[in-house]
Amino acid sequence: MRTLLIANRGEIARRIMRTARRMGLRTVAVYSDADRDAPHVRDADTAVRLGRARARESYLNIAAIVVAAKRADTDAVHPGYGFLAENAAFAQAVIDAGLTWVGPPAAVIRAMGDKAQAKRIARKANVPTLAGAEPEDQTSAGLIAAAQALGFPLMIKAAAGGGGRGMRRVANASELAAALEAARSEAQHAFGDGRLLIERALDGARHIEVQVFADQHGNVVHLGERDCSVQRRHQKLIEEQPSPAVDAALRAKLGDAAVTLARAVSYVGAGTVEFLLDRDKQFYFMEMNTRLQVEHPVTEMITGADLVEWQIRVARGEAFTRAQADLRFRGHAIEARLCAEDPAQNFLPQAGRVALWRPDQTVRVEHALAAGAEVSPHYDSMIAKVIAHGATREEARLRLARALDNTVVLGLPTNKAFLSAVLRDEEFATQGATTELVERRLPSIKPRKADAETLAIAAALLAAKSGHGAWSAWSNNPARSMRAKLDETDIVLRQRDGAYHARVGDTEVVLRIASLAPPDARISLNGVDRTVTFVIDDRLHLARDGESYSFENTLHAPAARTAQAGDGRLVAPMYGRVVAVNAKAGDAISAGSALVVLEAMKMEHALSVAHDAQVKAVHVAAGAQVAPGQLLAELEAVS
Repeated sequence: MRTLLIANRGEIARRIMRTARRMGLRTVAVYSDADRDAPHVRDADTAVRLGRARARESYLNIAAIVVAAKRADTDAVHPGYGFLAENAAFAQAVIDAGLTWVGPPAAVIRAMGDKAQAKRIARKANVPTLAGAEPEDQTSAGLIAAAQALGFPLMIKAAAGGGGRGMRRVANASELAAALEAARSEAQHAFGDGRLLIERALDGARHIEVQVFADQHGNVVHLGERDCSVQRRHQKLIEEQPSPAVDAALRAKLGDAAVTLARAVSYVGAGTVEFLLDRDKQFYFMEMNTRLQVEHPVTEMITGADLVEWQIRVARGEAFTRAQADLRFRGHAIEARLCAEDPAQNFLPQAGRVALWRPDQTVRVEHALAAGAEVSPHYDSMIAKVIAHGATREEARLRLARALDNTVVLGLPTNKAFLSAVLRDEEFATQGATTELVERRLPSIKPRKADAETLAIAAALLAAKSGHGAWSAWSNNPARSMRAKLDETDIVLRQRDGAYHARVGDTEVVLRIASLAPPDARISLNGVDRTVTFVIDDRLHLARDGESYSFENTLHAPAARTAQAGDGRLVAPMYGRVVAVNAKAGDAISAGSALVVLEAMKMEHALSVAHDAQVKAVHVAAGAQVAPGQLLAELEAVS
């Protein structure tokens, strides 16, 4: 192996390149038009264009990637995770092209990628599984009959893939038909396969996964368990190793079950066996991911292993030199997934320009960001991973929370402050998490809104910027004042005796700008100096005390009409592709019904109407690309 093509993008492409370079390999990047100037492209020795921005025309285009590998004189391909990483046809195409595939055999990917077949394999290997059904009759009637026989609550899952797509929890029979339709649609669009399976739902469970590794000589080891219970929309947000719910005896049982399953399918390379752990510490097989995981850094940090190096060595045909008994686990590691999404709007994915990116320097950060970079709506919403290690869980937890506070990402909404709040949540701190933690605790850990002091600081920075386009303070002319309207709040700002006096609603705030060195400013407030970070473009983006804000001065802007279903307009809340339009002009639609379904950042989002209405006009069709604020449909109230 001399040259490694990474069939992926973003932080995982950069992560793989880092190890490949250390091992003396040339690296080849592939890219879409949206990623032409991306960091992973600049990092590589060679880069080859795949096609347009949409994943189907670039990172999911098997033929184009194989051609790129040949053009770049590549002799090996690493798929990373996501995209084609668990696509058996891609693995076989790479092998058929005479290239080394850094992953498990295509037959294993195919077998374990079918969740129904994987459960049958697990049962045959005596690995515990949840009660469920994988009905051959995939009609709605067949699935409903299987679900009713199983009972509620239950989980609907896509048979052909995971990652939270095609997954729905159903509490009772009245929810079943709509959930089946939504899950089938999402599975079909995500995997090209709408088959579903049904499983008993476990309330209060933990999501535990075991990292396994196997070489081509029959040696199989596990590297302990990761706890991935902090989730939203069945997708992981925070992962840690070891799990606070697993002791040494249970760890041995989980590891044995994972290794048994890997042996049962003649596994090769890196894989992860995922389990649900109930309140009685009984575990049940869910699925096997036949690839490297997003959360692999936590395992690397407590074992000292480079898992990408292990993958490459296994692909070369090398045998393990470390036995299970030789593997040691040191300390505790926690990873947080930094995503472009808005927790205040049910984690709605966001796209746009990064005005400023400054990661914390005290922890491990995996990313492919830079100031000015565009976060595309065509790919996953995760933009970085922040990972902390400590001698104890408490040390790692506090270190990661502090690192997130110190991380600056401005320009578009992210879940940064939300992740910090979860890490500091009393339940998480003392007990760890179950898979319902985010849903149950969300109301108490929503990001803070801008207070009067924050608004005053923002207005003062705008005033400082307004001095003839230069970074200078106002003169001491007491008559000089400025008005602004930020976050729907009117602010009157005056300068007197070198200080800014801000009237924010009914609150008076006095502050000084002690020093100004963009993007940082030293603010003196109530006798206490603090540093804030900011960028001004068409908005003022501000980072303060771990929170991020974005303000527009709308003082002189014309009154904006509210764009929502309640006033007769249904608009797009984000960039995305229209998957379905469920009504036409003249149709009646009831409150809560999904009128338009959008696909953005790998997930489907149903846009519902708030009140019973009649559809006056529909302005989009399935397949259309839409932007935030775009009018999708007009509605008339039903009297």
